[in-house]
Amino acid sequence: MIKAISFALSGVVALLVAAGPATAGDAANGESIYKKRCKACHAIAPGKNRVGPSLFGVLDRQAGTVPKFKYSKSYIEAGEAGLTWDEEKIIEYLANPKKYMRKVTGNKKAKSKMVFKLKKEAERQDVTAYIVTIN
Repeated sequence: MIKAISFALSGVVALLVAAGPATAGDAANGESIYKKRCKACHAIAPGKNRVGPSLFGVLDRQAGTVPKFKYSKSYIEAGEAGLTWDEEKIIEYLANPKKYMRKVTGNKKAKSKMVFKLKKEAERQDVTAYIVTIN
């Protein structure tokens, strides 16, 4: 009996280790960063856009598709070409939105209305970890 339980638990642990953490960041610190640096432009409530689109439901969402938000042509094209937001993409995007859009669209003139950058990797991971909790 003990061997069976031990075997079952080792299987669960192996699955959890293989899946890995969704994001290495600290969601509590990410919430603090969001409130200081992101909240002025991005709401987290569904259907509430500000200068930037609502971040609610951003994970697994096609880029450029929040209803009632006016995106630049670059975001719409990126979404139509298959850009769907996940944690890794958000972390990379937050480092330099314009550079990221140029990379994913292949257009050297692609634009982003978001000029804000989170330069520190740990802060990008933390904010992304927070975003995961609201999605």
